[in-house]
Amino acid sequence: MKRLAAPKHWMLDKLTGTYAPKPSAGPHKQRECLPLIVFLRNRLKYALNGREVRSILMQRLVKVDGKVRTDSTYPTGFLDVISIDKTDEHFRLIYDTKGRFTVHRITAEEGKFKLGKVRRCQLGAGGIPYIVTHDGRTVRYPDPLIKVNDSVKIDLETGKIVDFIKFEVGNLVMVTGGRNMGRVGVVTRRDHHHGGFDIVHVKDANERLFATRLSNVFVIGDSNEPWISLPKDKGLKLTIAEERDARRAKAAEASA
Repeated sequence: MKRLAAPKHWMLDKLTGTYAPKPSAGPHKQRECLPLIVFLRNRLKYALNGREVRSILMQRLVKVDGKVRTDSTYPTGFLDVISIDKTDEHFRLIYDTKGRFTVHRITAEEGKFKLGKVRRCQLGAGGIPYIVTHDGRTVRYPDPLIKVNDSVKIDLETGKIVDFIKFEVGNLVMVTGGRNMGRVGVVTRRDHHHGGFDIVHVKDANERLFATRLSNVFVIGDSNEPWISLPKDKGLKLTIAEERDARRAKAAEASA
């Protein structure tokens, strides 16, 4: 893949090379994932180049969702847990309010589970009910109350569903696509549009309202209580003026 064609949220500079790592085929789409090499080299700065990344991975030190991954271009995606046992570090890939994957450190306890959005819910061969999550997992015999767009809490050790959150008004969601990507808020309304896209209206903690497509909404908690820890901005998008004021206040604090 040419470097200029790489997704902008990887934040690769133009001049360091001609090419960018092309993600392998995997559970997340090419433009919605972050290859392991970009995470280890460009985000964590644990390696200087691709050769060093490969030597780290080939020592089987890095786990994604509890499984050792040795492919440097393995596509990690939204809410994946990356664990490095040797340094006892755990990260969850989660968006900031600018739509970029942020380096979000979590506890070992929180690294034992992940949330998955239900993409499909149907009957398979032999009449066996199953669901498919946003990261390509197939879980058979789910709770009959689980429907499409709900979120399930998955134990990474067993791969079993331990709990679920319904997609309904009043629950906490994170936006995973569109221009409101990374924002967190409470669902206030859902508009049905026959033959078009269903629109979800969301209100954030600053009482600001915004709307996005149903496909861009991911339930992360019930009634204002997130089931996962959020990055430092807590999913609150500031206006340009507010960002400027925050920067000035921080600079004044540092010089004082």
